[in-house]
Amino acid sequence: MTERRKMTVPRLRECKADGQPISMLTAYDASFARRVDDAGVDCVLVGDSLGNVIQGRDNTLPVTVSDMVYHVEAVRRGLDHALLLADMPFMSYHDRPTTMHSAARLMQAGAEMVKLEGGSAIAPQVAELVAQGIPVCGHLGLTPQHVHQLGGYRVQGREEEAARILREDAQALEAAGAGMLVLECVPSELAGAIATDLAIPVIGIGAGPSVDGQVLVLYDVLGISVGHRPRFVRDFMADSDSIPAALDAFVEAVRERRFPGPEHGYR
Repeated sequence: MTERRKMTVPRLRECKADGQPISMLTAYDASFARRVDDAGVDCVLVGDSLGNVIQGRDNTLPVTVSDMVYHVEAVRRGLDHALLLADMPFMSYHDRPTTMHSAARLMQAGAEMVKLEGGSAIAPQVAELVAQGIPVCGHLGLTPQHVHQLGGYRVQGREEEAARILREDAQALEAAGAGMLVLECVPSELAGAIATDLAIPVIGIGAGPSVDGQVLVLYDVLGISVGHRPRFVRDFMADSDSIPAALDAFVEAVRERRFPGPEHGYR
């Protein structure tokens, strides 16, 4: 059995080049982080989704940088191998000084990459972060921090013009230095085209099977989220007898490209 290597930003590109699907899950504390890491997940995201699943809020907007720092520190203590990403929360990257300060706090807490929502408009912030040695993951499509502007949690990029803008935004983020991109609730065909456009890995959540990897919220994978369940979610606990078995099943299904299926995507 080969020894498991630490996931790094350069290795993410290698995974894409080799056609090896990348698995990612959220985590918010050390105990779950340990279980996720033991399952062999490639990347762990401390998402601002903690506003929903930990704090019980209606959306992610109230989450603060201090909230994120607390959970990043906790998750860091549970990881040995997975790459640790952290969301930059609402209004923590609207100008250069704020962006630098917010990202510095998250990196010093233990993050190895930060994730920002938005396209061409935030390319300058992405470039500034990368210039300072901070790896960046972009996030396009359904961007929860823009929920009020979008009019709710809706699939993005179905119209021709919207699809064109999404592809241009993705290319702008890559040109600015982003090392990875998350696409959320994007038609499967469009997501596959964007993954083909880019040299960096594209991770989907509700973006179909033709991207370079998959991410889900941990509590959705374990079937314990409350409220509406999006169609892109699969409850891996339903066919498992333990949490470790469910996490193993998620990683295996992603690596063998058995998840997501057609029923989890959008047209």
